Amino acid sequence: MLNALEVFTTVVVGLMVGVEFSVAFVINPILDGLPGDNGLRGRTHGARMLGAVMPFWYIGSLVLAAIWAVAGWHHRGAGLVVIAAALLILSVVMSVLLLVPINNRVRTWTADGLPADWKQQMNRWDRFHYVRVAVIIAAFALLAAALA
Repeated sequence: MLNALEVFTTVVVGLMVGVEFSVAFVINPILDGLPGDNGLRGRTHGARMLGAVMPFWYIGSLVLAAIWAVAGWHHRGAGLVVIAAALLILSVVMSVLLLVPINNRVRTWTADGLPADWKQQMNRWDRFHYVRVAVIIAAFALLAAALA
């Protein structure tokens, strides 16, 4: 049963990493290259759509890693899982304190009602997101190493 939890947790975190990596390095660069306000419209739609799903995915990943850490405490790789869970906690804290406030503003923007500093806010979100992606990649790598 522990093996199934380990694999399931690693897959769930890995899929989350894939989504967030693609947002940072594929989707947003594509949207930023679109003419007119099409990229901004794509980002606001993405903020609404992913903003509804990702909190559950982040918290769910953290809960799974915590369960693995407790259930596998006396097994090989437990320290790696604990560090991965700590990194997932950091990613949740970063999300709540840094990214969600910007995301909540972005999801309400329209082409007619943009704040004067909208590009700076998008760039700030992107920078925080790059750091968060690095954190969750590290967490995923530790979970994968704990499986080995």
